[in-house]
Amino acid sequence: MSTNYLVTGGCGFVGSNVAARLLERGDRVTVCDNLFRAGAEANLAWLRTLGPVEFVRADVRHPAEIEAVVEAGRPAVIFHLAGQVAMTTSMNDPRRDFETNVVGSFNLLEAVRRLCPSAAVVYASSNKVYGELAGVALREEARRYTAPGYPEGVAEDAPLDFQTPYGCSKGAADQYMLDYARVFGLNTVVFRHSTIYGGRQFATFDQGWVGWFCGQAAAVRRDPGRKPFTISGDGKQVRDLLYVDDAVDAYFAAAEHIAACRGQAFNIGGGIANSSSLLELLAQLEQQAGVRLAYERLPWRHSDQRFFVADTRKARRLLGWQPRVDKATGVARMLDWCAALEEGKAPAR
Repeated sequence: MSTNYLVTGGCGFVGSNVAARLLERGDRVTVCDNLFRAGAEANLAWLRTLGPVEFVRADVRHPAEIEAVVEAGRPAVIFHLAGQVAMTTSMNDPRRDFETNVVGSFNLLEAVRRLCPSAAVVYASSNKVYGELAGVALREEARRYTAPGYPEGVAEDAPLDFQTPYGCSKGAADQYMLDYARVFGLNTVVFRHSTIYGGRQFATFDQGWVGWFCGQAAAVRRDPGRKPFTISGDGKQVRDLLYVDDAVDAYFAAAEHIAACRGQAFNIGGGIANSSSLLELLAQLEQQAGVRLAYERLPWRHSDQRFFVADTRKARRLLGWQPRVDKATGVARMLDWCAALEEGKAPAR
């Protein structure tokens, strides 16, 4: 008997990539999404070209809607990717951010607890649960910040420090996921993500910075006379880049090894080898796209981390997972995706 899978937020960037992998394997998958985010309908249309996906338009903020989805499918594995994903949006509309990320996750947990308590639930949290990482001593270099005391990156024992409405909402849901494993015995696991990028990401200025700047490079290549774009801060802030295929591998590894990882949190990213500052990314894009990128600087965004690189050793140890796509290859693929969009085409991924 085949496994039933549920992907909440399954028409979003990571969710559609997870659903696509399931469809390509021939698995039974239900995709739940409210189609609120730009690009969601295009991703749904793409998924329908891959196989018999079952789509349910539902909003996790409404308990009856998500309970109906869980009751109908009784999934064995749930990838919970529905959420409000932009820090700036959380500042502009903190109520929707709270209702989507906290209430929505709570609604899902309650539905699972009542209807299918043995299901594996893999949740997408964020590095923002660590706040500004004030305890990490940084060194400012020519094009990036470094953290000499963290040669492998930031591990899961870093102090939690919820900042901004987004950090609070993702952090609260993160802790609910872990506590429902402790108190109710649910098979939950939390991934605290760094930067994920790749095909099917309809990036915006507010969210998906690698995709956004790849899009700017593609636009400049098509129209060299474009006005300069903007960056926030000094451009030396560092994240580790994780290509979406590697993120999907991590989700599947968690579901496969749920007995070993239930009730635990993992920092998931590309690691030190795939880390990049914004300035370094722009230099890479200039080389790969063959363009000159002109930009203007804006003030720092509130609570923007100068440095976050995930220490992935726990995931390697317990999940047997590590990233495989290096940043040069991944960014080149992302640039191709954005170039096709810029030309009005509809690339797959």
